[in-house]
Amino acid sequence: MDRSSKKGSKLACCFPVILDRSMKSSFKLSKSSSSDKLNKSKSSICSPTSLSMKKRDQENNHLVVCFGELLIDFVPTVSEVSLAEAPGFKKAPGGAPANVAVGIARLGGSSAFIGKVGADEFGYMLSDILKQNHVDNSGMRFDTHARTALAFVTLRADGEREFMFFRNPSADMLLTEAELDKDLIQKARIFHYGSISLIAEPCRSAHLAAMEIAKKAGCILSYDPNLRLPLWPSADAARKGILSIWDQADVIKVSEDEITFLTDGEDAYDDNVVMTKLFHPNLKLLLVTEGGEGCRYYTKNFHGRVNGIKVTAVDTTGAGDAFVGGLLNSMASDPDIYQDEKKLRNALLFANGCGAITVTEKGAIPALPTKEAVLKILNGATAN
Repeated sequence: MDRSSKKGSKLACCFPVILDRSMKSSFKLSKSSSSDKLNKSKSSICSPTSLSMKKRDQENNHLVVCFGELLIDFVPTVSEVSLAEAPGFKKAPGGAPANVAVGIARLGGSSAFIGKVGADEFGYMLSDILKQNHVDNSGMRFDTHARTALAFVTLRADGEREFMFFRNPSADMLLTEAELDKDLIQKARIFHYGSISLIAEPCRSAHLAAMEIAKKAGCILSYDPNLRLPLWPSADAARKGILSIWDQADVIKVSEDEITFLTDGEDAYDDNVVMTKLFHPNLKLLLVTEGGEGCRYYTKNFHGRVNGIKVTAVDTTGAGDAFVGGLLNSMASDPDIYQDEKKLRNALLFANGCGAITVTEKGAIPALPTKEAVLKILNGATAN
């Protein structure tokens, strides 16, 4: 849970923002970019076919492949009730890696999803939703013997999130290494994943194999543990499982609660704890999200924090995924962004804007913003 919920703030999520002059100049809406003008000037000498091929090649160079779970979330039709008290539920597409893939596509980036669903109505619906949101779903597989995973989730009146999962086993747990779309992984610039796919076989082995393929192909490995304790056999199993692949990632995003969990209760706000306990020699960028407060960043050469954007929160579901999508979309275009603190801070401010917009609407995927919406809220913050 983020710091704002610990303080008992359930509806008002405060994202104070401080923009220096360099950040203000980085978020100006324009009708056309220099690259747009260049493409227009070349249109007279390039055939439509060559232009479309060039565009496709450019998109592939920026491809982010997201691996893991895709499921149906059932959310109460009324707010601030327990699952038992809910009078009814509304279905919504869910699964952190899939949310990230849609978030990137919504921003105008190139993304794909690899995972497994049931050969059932929910599975086909989820596949169609990815396609409708311009996510490459060619890496999806359908299981005829297991159902699509279901999750019931609510934010209770006391501010605590409550989950109930139906996966005994669900189709996403049964993805095998043989079913991986290796060519798709090898095309990626960034390979993004969580930890839920590490819980059970055969998906764990498929996950490890996919990481190996991505690493050999030169992909940036992006890891968001997305801790869901009820899914693991025990807290110890969750801690060991999450940390088992920790030192292979290039980029890691964690929440404050996850730091406390992974470090056996140490202070999540202590920079020394983060650097000594969680930063590993091969890591390029470690991010700590603080809910409405913004985020912290750590690299080998510098660290700092970027404040968030002031909004009124309606539903925090998917805010972290929107943040990750915003950052990875920037990183896909500029893989070395972590080496330039000014560029990184601008990218993180943009990612914070993605998260801020997402909490203003119900549901994850429906609330994920476009690039224009993020630039608008950032320009609004600058004006204030």
